[in-house]
Amino acid sequence: MSVPNAGGACALLLDMGTGKSACVVAITGRLFLDGRIKRVLIVAPSSVCAVWPSEYERFAGFEYRVGVLLGDREKRLKELERLQRPATLGRGEPLRVAVVNYESSWRLEDELKAYNADMIICDESQRIKSHTAAQSKALHRLSDRAAHRMILTGTPMQQDVRDIWSQYRFLEPRLFGPSYYAFQQRFCVLGGYGNHQYLGARNMDELMRKMHSVALRVKKSECLDLPEKSFEERPVPLEPSAMELYRRIQKESFAELASGGEITANNVLTKLLRLQQISGGFIWDDDGKMLPVSDAKLDAASEIIQTLCVDEGRKLVIFCRFTAEFNALCERARDILGEKLRLVAIRGGVASEQRGELVAQFQNDQNTRVFIGNIDACAEGITLTAADTMLYYSVNWNLAKYQQSQDRIHRIGQGNRCTYIHLTAPGTVDTKIMAALARKEDLAKCVVDNWRDLFGGGT
Repeated sequence: MSVPNAGGACALLLDMGTGKSACVVAITGRLFLDGRIKRVLIVAPSSVCAVWPSEYERFAGFEYRVGVLLGDREKRLKELERLQRPATLGRGEPLRVAVVNYESSWRLEDELKAYNADMIICDESQRIKSHTAAQSKALHRLSDRAAHRMILTGTPMQQDVRDIWSQYRFLEPRLFGPSYYAFQQRFCVLGGYGNHQYLGARNMDELMRKMHSVALRVKKSECLDLPEKSFEERPVPLEPSAMELYRRIQKESFAELASGGEITANNVLTKLLRLQQISGGFIWDDDGKMLPVSDAKLDAASEIIQTLCVDEGRKLVIFCRFTAEFNALCERARDILGEKLRLVAIRGGVASEQRGELVAQFQNDQNTRVFIGNIDACAEGITLTAADTMLYYSVNWNLAKYQQSQDRIHRIGQGNRCTYIHLTAPGTVDTKIMAALARKEDLAKCVVDNWRDLFGGGT
């Protein structure tokens, strides 16, 4: 099916590190210079918002003004007002680019309507894959008012084909029609109770043809001569006392799941989460306080920091999952680096406007040797190519997040072979997680069927 006048819709399905920011600046600049757009709205994950001003500074060869809408509501509105002020006397009107995170896009929907963007861009558009989410619905409404729409993502289908409809409803609703349920009937095989369970995809040739009628697909392997990756799994045995605690909690978890109640993904994941926390060296007590139970991984990480960053003078990126691990790693790293060397650290609580400064410090300051990040907060949108080694203290179970996190050091600008070191505690859930990721499985999707194996049969 052809779509008339779909020239205002474009999907850049570009793998991370293949230059999507440069493409966006070039496209918006050309449209601006041709007199076709005056205002752009970029909607991005919070961790990515602060990156866009530097991307325009780096690539733009035209007049522009970027405003990142961060902070409380009053600050966001002031920045939006500043962005729209007339140009300085004697200078031409610039292209105006407003950048906002997904959460704020629906909270500021009325103000963004008044901004009246000629072009709206969804960066990491998989964030609007849910057709019921408030931010998805708001962006659908906003896109109906814009002459040009663009989505940017290397992973349009993180789970299954149902992820496509909402993103393309934003991009070009005529491609798949206005009804999610009609789309589901056409492209999904459904079954189970009430015929609501997703069993698989169908009519994939038609789906891909329609998707790519307005899309450019670029894979990293096709266009970049990037260095190779090497992966190393370092076994870190837990102390006997920590292993005894782990096995006790493992047996209790198995017994609870095997007691005859309903096995749900949430139940299994909650118990796995506790086991993963123990393998990282911490456990919650009955009062909700996180207590240390092992130094094994922390000591192993300390040795790597000492050797790589102090002795060899190189840089290191460390990713972890839990707050207690993050805090302990920061404390250890500061002790090792001493007064002359530095680290930067980013987790979910770090304000978006500060992230760009911290990343720039790591990239440009020779004495800033260590970057410590929460994997959920830092898997997307930042460049850390000053390092060629990444240490995974712990990982989450989302395959897409894990793969995206690797690309922080493996992207344009990296000239060295990239090394990824995983600390794993033998005999724990760590080894199960690594096996699932090696098979390119999202652990969170297969826990119900495989829960007995994940808990080692309760032994």
